[in-house]
Amino acid sequence: MDIDEAIRTRRTHKAYRPEPVPRETLDQFFDLARWAPNHHLTVPWRFRVLGPRSLERIKAVAGPEGGGKLDRAPTLIAVTCVESDDPIQGEEDLLATGVAAYIVLLAAHARGLGSYWRTPGFLRERPGLEALGVPAGEHFVALLHLGVAAGVQGPPPDRPAAAATVTYLE
Repeated sequence: MDIDEAIRTRRTHKAYRPEPVPRETLDQFFDLARWAPNHHLTVPWRFRVLGPRSLERIKAVAGPEGGGKLDRAPTLIAVTCVESDDPIQGEEDLLATGVAAYIVLLAAHARGLGSYWRTPGFLRERPGLEALGVPAGEHFVALLHLGVAAGVQGPPPDRPAAAATVTYLE
């Protein structure tokens, strides 16, 4: 799959088959993510693959409504960014972490897997982060859901033409 096709055809999936993504495959995704553009090569992203005990801990924090959504995918990855004392570096690192997370989504899609990027509120708060062992000084970015999608996702709604968001300056 070429990059143009991967970008245009990746979809959010909310239903998955039960088999988890193999660790070897996840390691391939994380190896690709390390190539995200990153000013000063600070490598600020952190990936935490949730196992059964960590999943139970965050379900307890999430409560019944939020906890139910955690059962959608067989593989969950919490993505955080190490915070910087320098606000400019911190912003660059946060954006680089978002790119690294998106690389994981594209790599999963290129291998025929479904994905879902979530930002649940309970992981923006200290109890949720502590349930995952995220130390102070790391900022929550995403909870990635991965797995073999159950069913086929239709095309997304059309998006505005690029011209609606681009200005060429002289």
